[in-house]
Amino acid sequence: MKFNVLFVGSKYSNNSYLKDYILREIHKKISYIDSITFYLENDNSIFLHLERELSVDTKLLIITTKQNFSVMGKLLCTVTADNQILKENMLLPSQCTVFEDQTYLLHYKNSTINVLHVDELTEFPRILLEDENSSATIHLFREDKESAKALLSPIAQTNEVKIDITDIVEGWLRIDITSRKYGNITQFISSTKQLLNSKIIAASNIPAYIIEKMHHVQKKVTFSESCTGGLLAYMFTKESGASNMFDGSLVTYSNILKENWLAVEHSTLENNGAVSAEVVKEMSDGALNVSYANYAIAISGIAGPTGGSDEKPVGTVYISVRTKEDETTEMLLLKGDRRYIQEQSALYAIKMLLEIDKKLFFTN
Repeated sequence: MKFNVLFVGSKYSNNSYLKDYILREIHKKISYIDSITFYLENDNSIFLHLERELSVDTKLLIITTKQNFSVMGKLLCTVTADNQILKENMLLPSQCTVFEDQTYLLHYKNSTINVLHVDELTEFPRILLEDENSSATIHLFREDKESAKALLSPIAQTNEVKIDITDIVEGWLRIDITSRKYGNITQFISSTKQLLNSKIIAASNIPAYIIEKMHHVQKKVTFSESCTGGLLAYMFTKESGASNMFDGSLVTYSNILKENWLAVEHSTLENNGAVSAEVVKEMSDGALNVSYANYAIAISGIAGPTGGSDEKPVGTVYISVRTKEDETTEMLLLKGDRRYIQEQSALYAIKMLLEIDKKLFFTN
């Protein structure tokens, strides 16, 4: 059975912060969404869309505003030949038996519909739909997608699970595992770890995993960011418990701050430019020195769309990861718009952090 989401209201298209918040809440409950559709409040084609959705086996989650909550109920009553009645000060289809404040569940033939009204600055109501899929996510490093498919597909078939493999960045694959009825996700993960133990992290959220691992051994990390502008720090601080392993970081966008805050040599900047291996090495060294952390990451690059040259085109990024005993630097040539280049840079830096201490991070 497919799981589809329908947004009805212009605010969900116009307010990306509200939309992203809603989708995060949905993903907490639902492992996989087949489709997401947006409609304006006064779009007459919503009725035809509902007819199509309810003519097949579907789980449909409808997100609408408080103002249009009863209107959606009226449309559903028209499609299902029902009528609205007043229940708990809400106008709801009479066939609705499960309901709470701001949310109700409706069954029609082989479909199930959950209507929620969600407005900005309000608490998210409870999703009443149940996810019939069992799911999990693991991460695989130092393998390409084709070799991963060849290695893991037989294991997936044996354990009756479905796997979807996605590139996060080069050398980092996300593997989403879903099962219905007789599939054995636990055994699939166990067999995968036996085969690729030193390359697998059996956790869905990598920053949260790093936080837990570092806290367990009482280690800390700090960052010095230029082109990512604090994005790397955000990826960790948005997770609960980040304060256990993260005291802070420095966003040194200008050369003056690279010199004054991180002690990058003026001659290094003059001779090599801010986007260079030499500079990020000194940035990571400076961050480690001012913070007394165990790990430091430095990022400098050209996120675009302007600022590139023939020698250093847009997407050129240098990353240095350092411990007190070791340091590694990599140059990347990334593709995408400014935001995607920044995101890839931060994610690649996380991958390099994992790789610089395999003993800690690849021991599940």
